[in-house]
Amino acid sequence: MEDASAEETARRLRVLVADDHKVVGEGVVRLLQDRFRDVRMVMCGRALLDVVRGGDVDVVVTDVAMGDMTGIDAMRELRSEGILTPFIFLTMHDGFAVVAEALRSGANGYVLKAAAGDELLHAVAEVAAGRAYLAPSLAAMAIASTDRPDHLTLTDKQQRILDWVAQGLRSKQIAYELGVSVRTVESHKYTMMQQMGVHGTLELVRRAHQLGLIRAFRDADRPAA
Repeated sequence: MEDASAEETARRLRVLVADDHKVVGEGVVRLLQDRFRDVRMVMCGRALLDVVRGGDVDVVVTDVAMGDMTGIDAMRELRSEGILTPFIFLTMHDGFAVVAEALRSGANGYVLKAAAGDELLHAVAEVAAGRAYLAPSLAAMAIASTDRPDHLTLTDKQQRILDWVAQGLRSKQIAYELGVSVRTVESHKYTMMQQMGVHGTLELVRRAHQLGLIRAFRDADRPAA
């Protein structure tokens, strides 16, 4: 009888899915609709904020990276307003820094897209019941989390590129100074984005600044515009 009651309670959950990739988001919605009655989808952080502020969401399932703002930043904004709606991050980002940041910022669950399915359904039920859920493959990493991931190190060339990017230099300018192709510069930027779990130059600079990876610039080191 208790199991039946719990199942009925779960079916009444109002779940919001946030993902800026329409096909992916719709797939998550279809998965959740088999278990939960009210499942909606938005495709950006601002829409996520608007819906949650409306007060009719029990659990949020969101990607980390979205076009206008990250899911983590959206959660932080709501937390600062006293809104404690549970957040589950469903993402491809399994990097140490991103997982630790999400958990420190108040995430209730973290599931990898590669394992989405029954695990996500279980995570939603756990979080709705007031418990936390972390993908088993990430648990050991989270326990060891620190403010800065010790394993995140940059090569000298990556460091120089990062410093110049933070100063607003374009890839073409950086490529000229380093004597490499623009494609090489972009490849290094992409690698750093993957390491830090971000998408886009602005997110890269912001995350690198949070991690203390951007060195103070000496005027002599900066290439001419």
